[in-house]
Amino acid sequence: MGETFTIENAVELAVVERSGFVESRHAGSAIVLGTSGEVLRTLGDVTSPVYPRSAMKPFQAIASMASGVTLRGEDAAIATASHSGTPKHVELVRGLLARASIPESALGCPPAWPIGRSTRDAMVRQGLAQAPIYMECSGKHAAMLLACAQNGWPLAGYLQPGHPLQKRVLDVLERFTGERPAASGVDGCGAPVHAISLTGLARGIARIAGSKSNSPFAIYREAGFLAEAVREHGWVVAGPGLSDSTVIDRLGLFIKGGAEGIVVAAADNGTTVALKVLDGNLRAATIVALHLLADAGAIAQTDVDALAPDLGLTVLGGGLPVGVIRPTYL
Repeated sequence: MGETFTIENAVELAVVERSGFVESRHAGSAIVLGTSGEVLRTLGDVTSPVYPRSAMKPFQAIASMASGVTLRGEDAAIATASHSGTPKHVELVRGLLARASIPESALGCPPAWPIGRSTRDAMVRQGLAQAPIYMECSGKHAAMLLACAQNGWPLAGYLQPGHPLQKRVLDVLERFTGERPAASGVDGCGAPVHAISLTGLARGIARIAGSKSNSPFAIYREAGFLAEAVREHGWVVAGPGLSDSTVIDRLGLFIKGGAEGIVVAAADNGTTVALKVLDGNLRAATIVALHLLADAGAIAQTDVDALAPDLGLTVLGGGLPVGVIRPTYL
């Protein structure tokens, strides 16, 4: 099994400042690729493997699409989403399952409450229980099950590494990133997750985000449809008020956050960032990624500054603003 990067090979990316005093520091690593895939900047160790976590979802969605499942628009977006479980999200997931009359009980992700508080509170008032379909990864799982039904593969065991669908996912990941995983494990939703470098992850996301739906190559056509879906239906990818949806809707980026401090983001011109916060905390990851894209000239710093107040970066004391989470790698 490959070794992950260590604190000795990381750099400080951001701090948490309270009343003018720095009380926490976030270290990690990041890479910025240019419009032609060239390395523009590296911070820390970008060659040791990391688990992409939910930043693997674009590759997993493409694997389902490349297996003969037509996913367009909101259906493609829900397949790569870490959704907040709103009724509209759940409707999209159920719609995918209904295409092949797949029961909700076939979903292999664990039962969960919706991330969105208002939806969760409404469920509690109605006496409803947590269920797999409300889990943030249920759209990905529904797309996987649909691919299995489309190809006559067994629904049972669809999350096992040896299943034909998971072999397809691995093939897509290797093809887009140009790397073979250094390690494999089980993600929080039960699906396999594969460790690759930040360099490989950035390369793969850049290729997806830059793909066109009129490509002469089938797999890149599907990647193009996915990229279009993410940019056009940002609300599906996360949910109201969540960072990924906010960034997509306001800046038009292809962005995907993952657990344990992972964020990938690509601008329209192809400039791409992949980063990992070493302690696994995501609170500073998005703003660091946006600053890196702005530094590279891919987006305007003024747009980043205008968006920052909506990313939950304010530190409160007694209910009032007393500080901020801010990048420090500059």
